[in-house]
Amino acid sequence: MSAVLKEETVAEQQATDHRALRFLTAGSVDDGKSTLIGRLLYDSRAILADQLDTLEKRAAGAPIDLSLLTDGLEAEREQGITIDVAYRYFATRTRKFIIADAPGHEQYTRNMVTAAAGSDAAVVLVDITKIDWTAADVKLLPQTRRHALLAQLLRVPGIVFAVNKLDAVEQAEAAFKAVSGALQRFADAAGIEVAGIIPVSALRGDNVTLTPSHSGPGLQSWASWYDGPSLLQLLERLPTTQERTQGSLLLPVQYVAREGEGTGNQPRTLWGRIAHGTVKAGDEVQLFPSGERAVVAEVRRAAEVVARAEAGQSAGLVLDRQLDVSRGDWIGTPGAVKSTQRFAATLAWLDTEPAIVGRKYWVRHGNRWVQARISAIEHRLDIHSLQPTDAHELAVNEIGHVTLETQQALPVEAYADNRVGGALIVVDPTTNRTSGALLVKEAL
Repeated sequence: MSAVLKEETVAEQQATDHRALRFLTAGSVDDGKSTLIGRLLYDSRAILADQLDTLEKRAAGAPIDLSLLTDGLEAEREQGITIDVAYRYFATRTRKFIIADAPGHEQYTRNMVTAAAGSDAAVVLVDITKIDWTAADVKLLPQTRRHALLAQLLRVPGIVFAVNKLDAVEQAEAAFKAVSGALQRFADAAGIEVAGIIPVSALRGDNVTLTPSHSGPGLQSWASWYDGPSLLQLLERLPTTQERTQGSLLLPVQYVAREGEGTGNQPRTLWGRIAHGTVKAGDEVQLFPSGERAVVAEVRRAAEVVARAEAGQSAGLVLDRQLDVSRGDWIGTPGAVKSTQRFAATLAWLDTEPAIVGRKYWVRHGNRWVQARISAIEHRLDIHSLQPTDAHELAVNEIGHVTLETQQALPVEAYADNRVGGALIVVDPTTNRTSGALLVKEAL
């Protein structure tokens, strides 16, 4: 039986994409996320010798605990759980990887959202031992559904389900078939495009880096029926996130640099990472929020003048005239982006204090901070039925559709079109806690 994959051949689509893949592991508590990452690091020989010696001494002859490679906080080691996001790096012959190990506990969902926001793929683990796969209607764990939905909302392009601990099930093939069917039905109902559903044993390493045809007899005993790719082989084929490089420009200003020591009319360079589009000398641009227009005199990258720069690159723009520009402003193609003070958005609420209509918050759009308030909560998404339900507030870890009003106009775009121009974070002005993630749907 092959893994459940897209009908299109991912390898053919992404044969030329060799950039580093940023992916996170997500799922419920104790599904084996840290162990899976440890197995990837161990099998790819990305562990330093002193780290390996420490783990072997700690194991005292028993199998080493690979989860300790990512659980770096003392509280994590004491409790045996992941609390904060841990980043690790490894490479194969064909690709480099940046892994984010996200916590599974509900109270740390905000950390998972942080990791997902910049990821190209998400590996959502499913612990087969926690699911009654013999039931007529197989029920998935709430965190499995929540993390998959959040990854989809955050536009993570490659979502992979890894069904873990199948070596602990007597009828592995039947169990995998039942659970993978439930996962596919959930994904279809939620509109999630699944890159793959793969059976693994993170503890033993089965089908993590090697497939049954390349492994020893242990894997053959429970997965001889499997003839699809290993998890690592699938990850090597997945695409990285690409914002559009053609069309209109959008750039959030992060830093303004002035040449020389004097106070004269030295040219200023407006630095930022391009959200979408391309820019070159001679292009007309518009500044937000002022609305002023100017012409690009020079484009710089790493302090050198270049012919052009495109989405995903950090660039500095020198304009043909002096204008009042500071950190937090935006630069775009005239007429392509419009500012608004009212927009509809999906809100993933992460604070223990509920989101309340009328309360004021701080929101950050790019590098700009403005005051805002939730003017309406249209509905809340029930993660079990995937249906909208009436709501007057959003509790921690709930997802809802809201209308937001800002004190100043912002050049927002639909998050579906651009992850930079369409994303905002919500901060409680009293506690300074990051309270929510806003994903713009449309300007109103």
